[in-house]
Amino acid sequence: MAKYSIVIKLCAFVILFLSLITPINAATPYETEKFSESSYVLGPGDVIRILVYDEPDLSFELQLSDSGTISYPFLGELRFVGLTADRLESRIILGLKGDYLVDPRVAVSILRYRDFFINGEVNRPGGVSFQPGLTVRKAISLAGGFTERASKRNIFLISDSDPDKTPKKVALDFPVKPGDIITVEQSFF
Repeated sequence: MAKYSIVIKLCAFVILFLSLITPINAATPYETEKFSESSYVLGPGDVIRILVYDEPDLSFELQLSDSGTISYPFLGELRFVGLTADRLESRIILGLKGDYLVDPRVAVSILRYRDFFINGEVNRPGGVSFQPGLTVRKAISLAGGFTERASKRNIFLISDSDPDKTPKKVALDFPVKPGDIITVEQSFF
């Protein structure tokens, strides 16, 4: 019995020690999240490729529409809203397996991300193609740079993933994601 008591105390000590030296990984707020293709959620405007190996009639390139669904042979309407490319791939594999193909090999890849939007005091406002690693500074460069009246301190971003669509003041090194809306305010001086 004493042997088990020592083991339990030792385990408790190890757990306590590890919890003290390991940083707490709380949910990362949007403000510090970096873009990750593996966790990227598909949305309207994204262009994807669905490739079913050895089945050219089941392989497509398409732009995702506002409806939130795609029409796929044999499977009908497939909902893509809230899914990553990997999850959509899994749904297609499950749908094709058995009735249509014995061992379907499917790959879903993102060919082009949906645009982000920039308006206000930039030289070329509008929709701009997203690129991984984009920051507000780079986004402003893609939009032709600041105008003479631009405020470099009053820049707001509405995250496409924010259900409330609340503008948040951001710095120039803030990460941008597909579908985000950036507004560069006018400076008064």
